[in-house]
Amino acid sequence: MMEPVENPNKQNRRRGIYLLPNMFTTAALFAGFYAIVASMKFNFEHAAIAIFIAMVMDGLDGRVARLTNTQSAFGAEYDSLSDMTSFGVAPALVAFNWSLSSLGKWGWLAAFMYTAGAALRLARFNTQLGVADKTYFQGLPSPAAAATIAGLVWVGDEYHIIGHSLHYLVAVITVCVALLMVSNIKYRSFKKFDLRGKVPFVAVLMVVMAFVFISIDPPQILFLCVSAYVISGPVFYVFRRRQQTIKREGSHHHKRD
Repeated sequence: MMEPVENPNKQNRRRGIYLLPNMFTTAALFAGFYAIVASMKFNFEHAAIAIFIAMVMDGLDGRVARLTNTQSAFGAEYDSLSDMTSFGVAPALVAFNWSLSSLGKWGWLAAFMYTAGAALRLARFNTQLGVADKTYFQGLPSPAAAATIAGLVWVGDEYHIIGHSLHYLVAVITVCVALLMVSNIKYRSFKKFDLRGKVPFVAVLMVVMAFVFISIDPPQILFLCVSAYVISGPVFYVFRRRQQTIKREGSHHHKRD
């Protein structure tokens, strides 16, 4: 009996995935899932910290993939699904369990608006990967939105504030963050920050000082930093619109003269 001869033109490609960047994505997914479980057990401090850890892991997976040249379509899809869990579902449920549940249906509607906003934000981001300006994000990034909710819960829990006493404030912040995610307001992306390039020694010292500064009071410092980033979008949007109005008025006066 003759042995089957392999076709030399046939290419047997091994199917697989890159382990290193997907390990960070899995860590982000785990942190988001843990945040949901912790909030169900009313451990809101751990839930908030888990969302911040997910944000760090999410920031690392893409950069590691680019630095090691291990980017793939699978990694992009996996990262998107992980983001939906960690930055779309987890923050909404943490906010609901901490505060919004006392508002009844209005509470879960506010939480759902956040989740829907995150889903729409991620879908729009995925469809604009090839054409979007890498310097800016269109709309508030979902990790920053999640950090805003997590920071608010963490500060409240740190100072033993009962979340139900702030349900109206939490609902307003949750809805506003959801609207910012689906808005056209631009936010700086920091994607062009080169980690492989050389930096002055002062830059390393500033990083060390930043860690020291955050360690003084992590909940307040992180919440203030994230809040400043969230507010920066509308502030610069108004500033740019004002500058455009001034230029148009100046051009009209010049034509009249």
